Parts: sequence; structure tokens; C-alpha cells
Amino acid sequence: MEFDRVFMISALDGSGCGDLMDWLAKTLPEGPWYYPEDQVSDLPLRQLAAEITREKLYLRLHQELPYASHVETELWETRPDGSVRLEQTIYVERDSQKRIVIGHKGETIKAIGEAARKEITEAADQKVHLFLFVKVRENWGDDPERYREMGLDYSS
Repeated sequence: MEFDRVFMISALDGSGCGDLMDWLAKTLPEGPWYYPEDQVSDLPLRQLAAEITREKLYLRLHQELPYASHVETELWETRPDGSVRLEQTIYVERDSQKRIVIGHKGETIKAIGEAARKEITEAADQKVHLFLFVKVRENWGDDPERYREMGLDYSS
């Protein structure tokens, strides 16, 4: 496929996105739906939940926290009332990062948890009780197993 136009897109205000979307709609061939229309992702719900929490972590701490954190869903348990108990661990590389994630009197992790719980509840279409834990795992970014858990190939 050759591109016959150049699009200037602004990440700051989104200008140019409409032009690109219009061009894509006219240019790309239609194809079959690979997933149901109401399915928001091809990720397993446990992994999607971890990614939602990681997004909220970055949105809240984008200036303070280096991108050296990882979220794992440790427990996804459906309760008798139909709600879900969800336990996630946020891994960071140093104690100083752990203190940043928790925040003064737990305010930061509470805000992250509230935002993540709201979005996970919408994605799961059921009530979610989210419990977040923060642990230090030094050099987690150099561990090939962490990447495999995220569905990524690790090449050193």
C-alpha cells in the first residue's frame, strides 16, 4: 500500500486525527469482524485489568515515576453476589518509587485504585472490589519471565 498523503497529527490537542481517520476509512479495504462489536480488547480480562491499573498509575505519576513499574493481577475471584474481588500488585524497582506510588497517607494509591476500579468495572460489566499492593522487585525489567507474562518476547 502506498501513502499518497502526509498527515500532521498533534498529540497535544488531537488536531489532524479526523483527517487521518477519514483517509483510512476511504482507503483501507473492509474486512470481517474478528471480535464481537462489544468486545473492547483481545486481551484476557485479567491482563486488561492490569493494563488499566498501569495506565492510571502513569496518568497520576507521569512526572514522578520512571517507567520502571509493572502491574500483575494476582487474584480474580468471583464472589457469591456476582461481584469480583481483584487483587493486583504494582511492582517497582526501588523503595523510593514505592513511597511515590503509595503517596502521603496513601492518597496516591487510593486515587489510582478508584480510577482503575471504575474503568475495570465498566470493562468487566460487574462490580469490582480492587485491592492494590506495592512491592519492590529490583531489576524486574531485566527478567525475561516478566515479559512473557505480559505476552511479549524478551530478546536480550
